[in-house]
Amino acid sequence: MAKLYFYYSSMNAGKTTVLLQSAHNYRERGMHPLLFTPAVADRCREGVIRSRIGLEADALVFDSDADLLERVQRELDQGKIHCVLVDEAQFLTRSQVFQLSEVVDRLEIPVLCFGLRTDFQGELFEGSRYLLAWSDQLEEIKTICHTGRKATMVVRVDGDGYALKEGSQVEIGGNERYVPVSRKAFKDVFLGGKQISRIDSLEQAPGEPFHDVPSAPGHQENSTNQES
Repeated sequence: MAKLYFYYSSMNAGKTTVLLQSAHNYRERGMHPLLFTPAVADRCREGVIRSRIGLEADALVFDSDADLLERVQRELDQGKIHCVLVDEAQFLTRSQVFQLSEVVDRLEIPVLCFGLRTDFQGELFEGSRYLLAWSDQLEEIKTICHTGRKATMVVRVDGDGYALKEGSQVEIGGNERYVPVSRKAFKDVFLGGKQISRIDSLEQAPGEPFHDVPSAPGHQENSTNQES
């Protein structure tokens, strides 16, 4: 049976890389993945999902008003779809998470969502909140904090490495703005006011070689839209 998956992590854990590898795995087997990326995630050119290590693939762009069930159905009318993959899934709305659950339950197509769990203030994103509540399966993609502990949170920093405590929840940026941290380090930096060293954007993010790549994206589920 098709399932709704949520793969979550802090920054720099390789979520997008895993998504793109998953899409490649499906295509390599003659199957057809459908990729989505939110319009707000504009770190690359529109309609392209790109990882920090240079992998990329075309994707459909959606905004907060888009009906993802209707869009999947429209694509399905043109040909077979074997899975749906959503990048930056924290930016989904509550309604869109429900629509994706309908893709699973009504169309019997597996949906794999990849995103952050919490924002720079330690609060859940709307999309992440409902994915945590409604997904059939949750998987954490791991990375590490500068302290050596597992990074589970993220802080937004200024040019001097001090945490910013106020601002819009959505502000696109990379290593120059966000640092993955453990819960303890989050308390020290965000609540305690300690300075943190930013990651050089030209260097590989610490911890990326050590994250656990989940096996689930490489699998193929049985569904009415899959070839046997």
